Amino acid sequence: MRVVISGSSGLIGRALSASLLADGHHVTRLVRRAARQTAPDGSSEVRWDPRTGDLDPKVLNGAAAVVGLAGAGVGDHRWTEAYKQEIRESRVRGTTTLATTMIRCDRPPPVFVSASAIGYYGETGDTAVDERGAPGHDFLADVCLAWEGAARPAAHAGVRVTHPRFGLVVSAKGGAFGRLLPLARAGLGGRMGSGNQYWSCVSLTDTVAALRHVIDTGSLVGPVNVTGPEPVTNRQVTEILARALHRPAFAAVPARALRLAIGEFAEGILMSQRVLPARLLESGFSFAHPTAEAAITSVL
Repeated sequence: MRVVISGSSGLIGRALSASLLADGHHVTRLVRRAARQTAPDGSSEVRWDPRTGDLDPKVLNGAAAVVGLAGAGVGDHRWTEAYKQEIRESRVRGTTTLATTMIRCDRPPPVFVSASAIGYYGETGDTAVDERGAPGHDFLADVCLAWEGAARPAAHAGVRVTHPRFGLVVSAKGGAFGRLLPLARAGLGGRMGSGNQYWSCVSLTDTVAALRHVIDTGSLVGPVNVTGPEPVTNRQVTEILARALHRPAFAAVPARALRLAIGEFAEGILMSQRVLPARLLESGFSFAHPTAEAAITSVL
């Protein structure tokens, strides 16, 4: 099958592309630079411009699936008002471009996997939530609402639209966890704030498997939480890391210091989100790393 992916240079996009190619599928990467006819990994590239909505419908026509993963990294820069706008617009414009282009296809793809995040739920405290949970009221929740809403034109055209809401993806190759790992290796991976906030972790292996499960499972429509089935606290994450790396975990970072160091993005780190993957489990998905400890030790 042929799968079109935006955001293929990111952590999840790279891993998903490699998984599909290894199984003999064809991957078309949407890139904003000049496209190469054939990439080193055997995928093809097509240039698009999500800022202007420029994408040839022929690229999506007849594809087995479109996976939208593009968006500015929420932790890549300090959250100035300009960068917050970039976080939002990079997601909304890219998703809008994909969704509206599908309307112009003679043979639109049967499924659009349009990414989102568990930031949708905002602060949940100690309460576990699944896909039925209400949206939060903070910046990231607003971004997720707009991001998911941008895919509606595809649904109106009869495309099955799903929104994988990603938790904290555990990988040494990038993402938020990839930034935390060097600190833990140096013995500086202590709790952040109180340490009692829930982090909903999921291994990169399970993340890719979940995306492929969503593509292949016709009953999955709408939000699908991509998190491990057993969320743990930040304190527990640091303890697992310390044990696995044989390092101390005493260098706790007070909430006030974290806010001073990285600004508003600290609220996302200090926020408690106890999110469960109910729809994945109900649809028969099996986790390779069902616990945070299994996910973390798998990358070490």
